[in-house]
Amino acid sequence: MIAAGDPGAPAMPNLVTAYPKTALILSRQGLLAPLDDQFTEREIKDYLPQFIEEGRLPDGKLYVFPVAKSTEVLFLNRTLFDRFSTAAGITLDNLTTFEGIAQTAIRYHEWTDSLTPNVANDGKAFFTADSWLNIAHVGIAQLGGEFMTPDYLNIASTDFRRIWDATILPTLTGGYAIAGGYSSDLMKTGEIVCSIGSTAGILFYGDHITYPDNTTEAATFSILPYPVFAGGKRIAIQRGGGMCIARSSPEKEYAAALFLKWLVQPKQNMHFVSSTGYLPVTKAAFEKSIEQEIASVENESIKELLKTVMQMYAEYTFLIPPNYDRLDELSKAYETRFKQAALEGRAIVLRENQAASVISEHLYRAFIGFGER
Repeated sequence: MIAAGDPGAPAMPNLVTAYPKTALILSRQGLLAPLDDQFTEREIKDYLPQFIEEGRLPDGKLYVFPVAKSTEVLFLNRTLFDRFSTAAGITLDNLTTFEGIAQTAIRYHEWTDSLTPNVANDGKAFFTADSWLNIAHVGIAQLGGEFMTPDYLNIASTDFRRIWDATILPTLTGGYAIAGGYSSDLMKTGEIVCSIGSTAGILFYGDHITYPDNTTEAATFSILPYPVFAGGKRIAIQRGGGMCIARSSPEKEYAAALFLKWLVQPKQNMHFVSSTGYLPVTKAAFEKSIEQEIASVENESIKELLKTVMQMYAEYTFLIPPNYDRLDELSKAYETRFKQAALEGRAIVLRENQAASVISEHLYRAFIGFGER
């Protein structure tokens, strides 16, 4: 409301939470104070550099201070996966790459279909993602390319073709699910076995499966690092907003900055992140406090998540999302068109009994014009 200048919008408070795209609007209206003068160079070095850089706007100044971030991980229903693993010889190693997940999903669909030989085409999906756009964005970065530009999405590249093949082909065969809601909804009903989603969604997965006939089953979940395209670098997206200080008097701005420094100290920061699935923002929290939190936290899902986050902090680079004016428009259009293509292709495969590879090629040619200059 404040950023849009809506009638009846409240007055700007001394501290506000905002994503960079909203902060950019507020800063252009002269409502935000840059934070660079509130922190010494030594203090800034205490924070993860990627988290700091995300809060810098086009003028190069820091406006969005990181308080808690999230990334994406692979959530796995071990109860369902272990049954499949025993029958098919699939292991967790098959889930470290996107290509491996695609192959596993196709096999899972075939295996579940074989369990009811008298019912045709009732195999189940294995995987879905909360954001297919993020898979393309991060995947191309893993392969050394760039997906997003200020005016278009780079889908006419050999790198994107790898993304397409690893996501569309298993969808056309029934191994991937395309849904309108969150992946945790499908996980809770046993309709999929694994999904990629935000660490901040950890508490939505629960500890049991409720099947369509209303029967329930206890379930355990594993949380695995973000998959990598074969041969690519270990890169995962970073997400989340931060806190901004309103432009006011030097005294009020200083007081607000002092509060922020206290809020993100490891003790306070870990108390928040250990109950929400968010990531701490200081190097000290990652390198010292997380291990202590793992030892004391009672929620097993949070405990496993923190272990995975520690591994990713040591082994991965976090990708800073761009802050382009057209980003929302391009992102929403991509997600919509991708899902439409996937659903249309799956329907054709079922209706006309055509090979998924043939349908995928036709869909790709129709899709290729989207996102270009």
